[in-house]
Amino acid sequence: MLPDPAAVPPDVMAVLRTLRAAGKQAWLAGGAVRDLLRGKPADDFDVATDALPEQVVKLFPRVVPTGMQHGTVTVLTAEHKVEVTTFRGEGPYLDGRRPSSVTFLGDIDGDLARRDFTVNAIAWDPIAGVLRDPFSGAEDLRRCRLRAVGDPLARFREDGLRPLRAVRFACTLRLALDPATRRAIPAALDVFSKVATERVRDELIKLLVRGAPPSRGLRLLLRTGLLARIIPELLESVNFAQNRYHRWDVWRHTLRCLDFAPPDLVVRLAALLHDVAKPRCAGPRESAPDEHTFYDHEKVGAQLATEILQRLKFPRRETERVAHLVAEHNWYYRPDWNDATVRRVLARVAPAELPALWALRTADLKARGRLIEEGLANQAQAEARFQREIDRAAALKITDLAIGGEDVMRELKIGPGRLVGEILSRLLERVLDEPDLNTRKGLLRLLPEVHRELSTMNPQ
Repeated sequence: MLPDPAAVPPDVMAVLRTLRAAGKQAWLAGGAVRDLLRGKPADDFDVATDALPEQVVKLFPRVVPTGMQHGTVTVLTAEHKVEVTTFRGEGPYLDGRRPSSVTFLGDIDGDLARRDFTVNAIAWDPIAGVLRDPFSGAEDLRRCRLRAVGDPLARFREDGLRPLRAVRFACTLRLALDPATRRAIPAALDVFSKVATERVRDELIKLLVRGAPPSRGLRLLLRTGLLARIIPELLESVNFAQNRYHRWDVWRHTLRCLDFAPPDLVVRLAALLHDVAKPRCAGPRESAPDEHTFYDHEKVGAQLATEILQRLKFPRRETERVAHLVAEHNWYYRPDWNDATVRRVLARVAPAELPALWALRTADLKARGRLIEEGLANQAQAEARFQREIDRAAALKITDLAIGGEDVMRELKIGPGRLVGEILSRLLERVLDEPDLNTRKGLLRLLPEVHRELSTMNPQ
């Protein structure tokens, strides 16, 4: 059955009609056709044509010469950026990343033959109502199967990212990896190692956020040897036993936590890495030598998470947030905490990060497999208690104080420097204990005392 032409946006159809009016072929190809055949909405529309790039540029008023040497021009419409690519064949991939040469072709079948998987090697002309599917990709979709075009090892050795893309597509599209395609992945790991880190990171992000469920992708990464090339630290958790509070080993617990986490990148990265340091921090329980304790695994894990994400070239802000969540995921709330203790934890965590932290901790509790109801009840108490403190609008960070650095310098007649920040930090400590002190008059009255305390310890 053909896709419904009405699913193609009018501005994309206009691109196809413009090419057809110029006597050129115009096919939708790749992911958009795949998704429409699955009955899913398509976001990105790629057009394949026999028109040369220079001809495409002349046909449209707004274009970006994205990759003219490779035959690609991006046509800018009112709503979309449509990549229009000339039918092409490719020379040998000498570096495992890009073809050594590109040859422009005159037919769509030759163009489809260079693509990675059969489900991505389908072209559709919604104007003529014709589907080109020389490798039975539509049948593979019907059978929920992901299969390489032609010889899988040859496809994977052409572009080292394709093994990871195979795992990502299998996970996000809920397709079973064809056995021959799966078996080819370990033999292509040497080529995978040549892939730019940024490309690997971007595929990992899609797997984690779009995975259905993401744990299936992680299992495939482990089974195919890709995990050892991406995050080898996670291999230490496989079959690593925990204790009576956990039904699963560290690896299986991590996968379950990942699945329970919401599809937010930072939370899912934190779920993936929250227990990465447990094997390194493991020690025997005195009362049960066959069980493990994991003291300070959250602190060591935060450092490991930072190293891993920096290696994968994640942005600094995302790396910092993930490490912070890992560091804070393991504390236990006690109902007998006084209000000052709650405020201090809240100040350390930061109110803006609480939703992400609660999501991670809830996923972690659900993934234990034991004592879940007790843990979730404690979590609910913590959330309510912390929210009450937030609603009281107490000062939780230096910028919440009723005075600032200019006030400190003017009142104490000191210049800018570290001492100003230290004074404000001490004032915040006092306010966390006694929120009513956070008035301009009250803090100015405290300034000389705090200044004397710091000056005796750290004269400058």
